[in-house]
Amino acid sequence: MEKLKSALAFAGILSSADIEILVDLFKYRKLKSEEHIEDFGKLSHEIVFVCSGVLRAYSIDGNRNEVTKYFIKENQFFANLESHYSSQPSTVAIQCVVASEVYTIPFSLFEKQFERFPNLFIFFKSVTESTLLNKIKDNDFLNFGDSKTKYMEFLLRYKVLAQTVPQKYIASYLKITPQSLSRIRNEVAKGGK
Repeated sequence: MEKLKSALAFAGILSSADIEILVDLFKYRKLKSEEHIEDFGKLSHEIVFVCSGVLRAYSIDGNRNEVTKYFIKENQFFANLESHYSSQPSTVAIQCVVASEVYTIPFSLFEKQFERFPNLFIFFKSVTESTLLNKIKDNDFLNFGDSKTKYMEFLLRYKVLAQTVPQKYIASYLKITPQSLSRIRNEVAKGGK
């Protein structure tokens, strides 16, 4: 609960009193590794906060391969805004890559609080913009450079993920084969540049 309170205090937009009321609206969930929190073909109806663990958002490509689009890390919020605002079934699934603890709140309940707490909309917009900027930065390094360059940048940005997340998901995220990733990791471990 303390991590959620701290996250809601982001940028000092919400008052301590508002945060105390808001945290009680979230529901705690403990999830196992590989468990899905959202599945394909369903409307997204929740905002998720990762208290501990790592989630991944993934889709299926034309060859029926899973493609990891991004990771949702500890102390991050996630909301499938595209599915929610378009009222269209999700084309992305959200899965725990390690045992995780999350807090969730239905979009409908969260959005009802905008009238009660006017700064909540500003908070939501700030978090959404911050997340979008991070995704843009990630796309920059994912779309340029060779496999080793991408992996080295991933290590630089997400050292904890590199140690926690199964190799197959990292390879999928970097758009390389697990075999290539294994070879690159071995080179890096031996001090190769």
